[in-house]
Amino acid sequence: MADDDIPFNRNFPLLPGVVEEVRPGVRRILCDNPSPFTFTGTVSYIVGRGKVAIIDPGPDNEAHAAALLDAVRGERVSHILVTHTHRDHSPNTARIKAATGATVYAEGPHRASRPRFESEKHNPESGADRDFRPDVTLGHGDVIEGDGFHLEAVATPGHTANHLAFAWPERKLSFVGDHVMGWSTSIVAPPDGSMIDYMASLERLAGREEDLYFSGHGPEIPEGPRYVRFLIRHRQAREASILHRLSKGEADIPTLVRAIYIGIDPRLMTAAG
Repeated sequence: MADDDIPFNRNFPLLPGVVEEVRPGVRRILCDNPSPFTFTGTVSYIVGRGKVAIIDPGPDNEAHAAALLDAVRGERVSHILVTHTHRDHSPNTARIKAATGATVYAEGPHRASRPRFESEKHNPESGADRDFRPDVTLGHGDVIEGDGFHLEAVATPGHTANHLAFAWPERKLSFVGDHVMGWSTSIVAPPDGSMIDYMASLERLAGREEDLYFSGHGPEIPEGPRYVRFLIRHRQAREASILHRLSKGEADIPTLVRAIYIGIDPRLMTAAG
């Protein structure tokens, strides 16, 4: 199955620093940190009105922190929620907390999914925020209640070991971080990530009622569970391709990448490996 078989949407005209209300009680702001890994940049979300939560304050970026604080001028930030501890999502937490006094909620500090093999010493996705510590640690099913919002922590390990989605069951929407993205598949790079965990987390999301996903990068995803089924089939097909190539004889990882990832952006070759 080719990437083309996934109904990607790369139409995301939001400009950095602009506040966009995408649903009642849901605003988003784009950080100006575009890259092959982040698409047009990291998207931060403001949930609620008056007394609000900020989801994923973004990278160590003073301008983005200022834009977030400007967007909530006259309001009180009561919660800061972090989906996971990659450097494009969590480092700005310290700035927002210092300015607002809000309580920080996340699954926990950064950790690997498993011990690192010798061959993984140069992991391209080692962009971990190892300084991050939440005030309150969340487990699967924990509820965060605020003024006019009710969010449920959904454990979605895979992209990182500590990845969470935040579901709003009454509104049938979910903030899915980097676990599901509309513009691209997610990178799952061990030992930071785990494909076994990632696949189980996709199944977990697909079995839930929320059908509108707001992602850490790129546009929202309608019919989320249906889209997740595309991702599951894509990953299964990728695994079959690898096994098929290996059945022809031993091959190192660069050889596998060249055979399987046809037409990939050269900047993503190492990550594909």
